[in-house]
Amino acid sequence: MTNKQIADQFELLSKLMDLHGENSFKTKTYAVSAYNIDKLGVELSTLDEAELFNMKGIGESTGKKILELIHTGRMTVLEEIIANTPPGILDIMAIKGLGPKKISVIWKELGIESVGELEYACNENRLVALKGFGAKTQESILQSISYLKQNEGFFLWSDAVAVGEGIVAALRTNFPNNLFSVSGAARRQVEVLDAVDIITDLDKTILRKQFAESEDVLVEVIADDVLHITVTMRPKLAFRFVTKETFYSKLFTTTGSEAFIDGFIDGFNAKYKVPENVASEEEIFSMNGLQFIPPPMREEAGVLNKAAANALPTLITKADIRSIIHSHSNYSDGQNTIEEMAKAAIKDGFEYLVLSDHSQAAFYANGLTPERIAQQHAEIDAINAKLAPFKIFKSIEADILNDGSLDYSSSVLNTFDLVIASVHSNLKMNEEKAMTRVLKAIANPFTTILGHPTGRLLLSRKGYPLDHKVIIDACAEYNVVLEVNAHPRRLDLDWRWIEYAIEKGVLLSIDPDAHSINGYKDVYYGAMIGQKGGLTAKHNLSSFTLPQFEEFLVNVRKKKMGSVIV
Repeated sequence: MTNKQIADQFELLSKLMDLHGENSFKTKTYAVSAYNIDKLGVELSTLDEAELFNMKGIGESTGKKILELIHTGRMTVLEEIIANTPPGILDIMAIKGLGPKKISVIWKELGIESVGELEYACNENRLVALKGFGAKTQESILQSISYLKQNEGFFLWSDAVAVGEGIVAALRTNFPNNLFSVSGAARRQVEVLDAVDIITDLDKTILRKQFAESEDVLVEVIADDVLHITVTMRPKLAFRFVTKETFYSKLFTTTGSEAFIDGFIDGFNAKYKVPENVASEEEIFSMNGLQFIPPPMREEAGVLNKAAANALPTLITKADIRSIIHSHSNYSDGQNTIEEMAKAAIKDGFEYLVLSDHSQAAFYANGLTPERIAQQHAEIDAINAKLAPFKIFKSIEADILNDGSLDYSSSVLNTFDLVIASVHSNLKMNEEKAMTRVLKAIANPFTTILGHPTGRLLLSRKGYPLDHKVIIDACAEYNVVLEVNAHPRRLDLDWRWIEYAIEKGVLLSIDPDAHSINGYKDVYYGAMIGQKGGLTAKHNLSSFTLPQFEEFLVNVRKKKMGSVIV
């Protein structure tokens, strides 16, 4: 069982205890445990008991429950409280903006025990009169229910592709003479998807035997050449069966989106051909006089014009990322010391580290006071002297406050090498409010990077509405870099706006927003989503060499700081 799965169990336990009005101290203890476990840089399942109980923040009671989960996959106390909770209440708990106390009121005062009943009650205007609710809360609940419905049955690309590639790897081992490939949306690296498409020339009967149907596994024959396999709580596997001769032509037609394939077959001024018997996808493109189009770019037909003109960029890869920009140490809510983070970055081959702990407004994340900033900067200086030529840059993730100003005075902001400005509070804004707030932050001369621009959490939170063109134009005007937050649940900036940003001369920056050294690996997901938008290493700040990055900071400060009085 992974740390994330263990953390989810403790978080659920905390919420259910709160819902049932149990001891508030225990409730908060389990909530803190969930938060800490999710941020750990080492998997708890790999530790022995002594190591587990020596972990910071894990007491005897929590430790015993963790061991029970690792060894049995169950937590008795959680199962008992779930048994005393209507199943539909667990579904209601997934609605953003509804905490345990409000759910308790809905349940006990209105007798609502399912999302459907809650939606009906909102449409009947029944929540308006409830204490602590009102018309705005009721409308927000309806919007959240609608969002949940739209995303029901979808999975993050990072989770889904791991399942698909794992299955393909196992099948290749078992059947080395057959062909297998992930296809469809998973191969195009779409950020969320409902199924993983796999094509193969293996006999359908033989493949079906690899999946024993059970209570948790459903095998469905959709057509002669299509088989769906659904495993509980995992993305559906959609197998398509082809011959060895047609494998690559079918891989091509099943990978591209409908718009891309329609454009390819119909063409713009000419009709392209998809021969059945080819040795590779590259052959399909070359025989049509087209530059090879990587799978992530096969979304829209317009990309064919660039391929015909041999104008496709060389897409960024994880290997192109030379630095960790946007990372949190144990000064705020990170798990590792600054030195541990620096040494891990060196070990992973990175040239420099941008340390950007939370600012003081983020009190919930132990945000830094000016006094602690001075302490941190002294520690960074000492570590830099010790680890040179590797370099740690002094940064902060400064909260964009409700009025659009940045946390801290100008004199404090001036002590940083660069500032990442992000919205973390009061996220429920209309477009006018969001635009006013974010545009003011972009215009602030201390803002170097706009962090996770919309604040979205894929499959959980839509994010505040922005006019992306106006935001990108403002970043171009004020020399602000746009972050592509690489956390697989964010992937924000949305890849669909990367091309426009590049056209306007705005730099992007693939940043992991790492809260532990384990979080460094997320730059891979940032690179994958960057590929969809046509991002190159040249246009990505975290791909700059150390000298290039230092030069960038000097130049951007000259451009932005002329009018600043500190």
